[in-house]
Amino acid sequence: MKRNQGMSTVFKVAATGILIFFFSVAAVVPARADDYSVKAQGLVDKSRITFESFMADPGMTWIHEHLKDAKGVMIVPQMLKAGLIIGGSGGSGVFLAHDEKTGEWSEPAFYTIGSVSFGLQIGASAAEIVMLVMSNNAVNALLKTGVNIGGDVSAAIGPTGAGAGAKGIIADIISFARAKGAYLGASIEGAVVDTGDSMNDAYYGQRVTPEDILIKNAVSNPKSTELREALKKTAQEKKD
Repeated sequence: MKRNQGMSTVFKVAATGILIFFFSVAAVVPARADDYSVKAQGLVDKSRITFESFMADPGMTWIHEHLKDAKGVMIVPQMLKAGLIIGGSGGSGVFLAHDEKTGEWSEPAFYTIGSVSFGLQIGASAAEIVMLVMSNNAVNALLKTGVNIGGDVSAAIGPTGAGAGAKGIIADIISFARAKGAYLGASIEGAVVDTGDSMNDAYYGQRVTPEDILIKNAVSNPKSTELREALKKTAQEKKD
């Protein structure tokens, strides 16, 4: 029995790696720095649109109420379900850290995320995801590559609907997912997050690490201003 469980674990880890590779290759076809830069900017713009769409949704009260308390936010504009031998999903997104003292948001760092069972089995082939990172532990974990959600950090599905803002929930990461405007309640347990080093380097025009972007604020790109201001405005509304 233990041997079978061990083999199952190995299979899941291997499968997750294959899925992440599949989506990373599919999402990062460009070979030149300019191409990566264009793709990165497109992801930033789509992330802003996704965030603003979530904030215009009356069912996302919890995000409105708690964004000011978040240590950061990860936005995945499109999580795709793979039609492989094993079910899975993956996509690319941005993560921005939040300085609660100043109210400022960091520049975006790029990531890929994949899982053998992301929760899209209900029939959705694509979803948009917003994840509130609620602990310093999770921020520190995301400075590294190969972060296992549910293993390295805890996660929970965020509450939606009228009055959701009053519901208490404790986890390192709180996730919200929609497909064509409908709430999925998709679990992110088992998802693996990797740093998007090629897009990070291209977007900032130099070799950078997530720590350089999120913690040290060592680089900047003025084209991320609209996304950062959208986050700041929403967080400030509830803080005031």
